[in-house]
Amino acid sequence: MKSKLEQGIQYMQEGKFEEAAKLFTEEIEEHPDNPVGYINFGNLLDALGDLDRAVSFYKRAIELDETSATAYYSLGNVYYQQERFTEAKEMFEHAVQHGLQEGDVYFMLGFSYVQLGHDKLALPFLQRATELNPQDTEALFQYGLCLAKINHLQEAKQIFEQVVQQDEAHADAYYNLGVVYAFEENEEQALNMFEKALAHQADHLLAGNAVRLLKDKQ
Repeated sequence: MKSKLEQGIQYMQEGKFEEAAKLFTEEIEEHPDNPVGYINFGNLLDALGDLDRAVSFYKRAIELDETSATAYYSLGNVYYQQERFTEAKEMFEHAVQHGLQEGDVYFMLGFSYVQLGHDKLALPFLQRATELNPQDTEALFQYGLCLAKINHLQEAKQIFEQVVQQDEAHADAYYNLGVVYAFEENEEQALNMFEKALAHQADHLLAGNAVRLLKDKQ
């Protein structure tokens, strides 16, 4: 027989939010010192878009267990959605410090640094995210973008090539490959990449502008 938490999580996954809320409430009432009930109720509130209340539940879970990596990670995600990037970064750091070693937390930590304008500081975390989850195309792309921003263009180029191998329709990766080729003054290959970006996303404004600029030069 499933526990109330397990059944509540299943209800959440099925979109039965009222039923899930009832079970999570009962769990908290019966076990007020168990942080897991608060985390799950926070997850439910997050899914419903009630972010401020979700924060209070995650904070309560952390009060009950200051080593709860899951609570820190969940709270970081809400702060990130609220564009509170410094606080998000701190929560993701706590999650890692308390043992969460998954690609997602490293990605979110790195991306929080990106949002704060600290690309160099983001780099090792995005790299770690790609190591832990090599099939995460978005993490790979953001890692490449971060390399490009700090002018590590050859490394970025290799990463963007990996991205389009994983996702042949990734217009932004083709566009950024085109930018690298343009820096290398290989205009023919740059044009080829920009056109591939447009082939996969016809309204890609940056790629469209780049194509026009290169064709005007010819």
